[in-house]
Amino acid sequence: MAQGTLHIVGVGPGDPELLTVRAVKILQAAKVVAHFCRHDKKGHARTIADPYITPGTQDVRLAYPFTIEVSVEDPAYQRDIQGFYDACAEQLAESLAQGQDVVLLCEGEPFLYGSAMYLFDRLKGRFHTDVVPGIAAMNGCWSQAQVPMTHGDDVLCVLPATLPEAELAHWLGQTDAAVVMKIGRNMPKVRRALEQSGRLPDAHYVERGTQAGSFTQLFEKCGDTAPYFSLVLVPGRKGVR
Repeated sequence: MAQGTLHIVGVGPGDPELLTVRAVKILQAAKVVAHFCRHDKKGHARTIADPYITPGTQDVRLAYPFTIEVSVEDPAYQRDIQGFYDACAEQLAESLAQGQDVVLLCEGEPFLYGSAMYLFDRLKGRFHTDVVPGIAAMNGCWSQAQVPMTHGDDVLCVLPATLPEAELAHWLGQTDAAVVMKIGRNMPKVRRALEQSGRLPDAHYVERGTQAGSFTQLFEKCGDTAPYFSLVLVPGRKGVR
């Protein structure tokens, strides 16, 4: 029996109209759709893809064992999350081995902090894989906020807010333009790093970019809390204005 193909599909930053034509075609033809989610909620990527999924399609929920309940510094985090990805990969492998194509959804761009990468790493050597790029969260956010990011020879740096404060401040001070992702509970740390690097006045905060209820404002006006779907934009400083 011929093996199935694993299609990893980037569904973009939130607005269903921002999926690519190729992504829509694959979703409309899908028989099995897998997506990551919390145990008690529908996955965000699945919600974005809803308009294009045919009724009756098999839905495979890959529910995280935890989200923010366990710190990444906890030794149990790496052990348990690796075990989770191992189990998810074997679950999809069963369908693939039986000749069934599987579509794995991923928010934004799959190869930019996407959870789908971890299943790709585990399955690419065993099955044919097809990766459909998606519009990254940062693209959707800077377009919605109308904040041009790089001019001329500007260097763009993408930073996870989970980095130590000193490292954040260092990179913010070195680069021309920056995107700070994974904000959430790290808002106070990001504020201090922006202040230390002298970039606070230029920073823009975008919450739920391209999604319902999204908004943008200068970071200086923000409080100390943020949802998961938020990021900070620091536009470049070089080039012709």
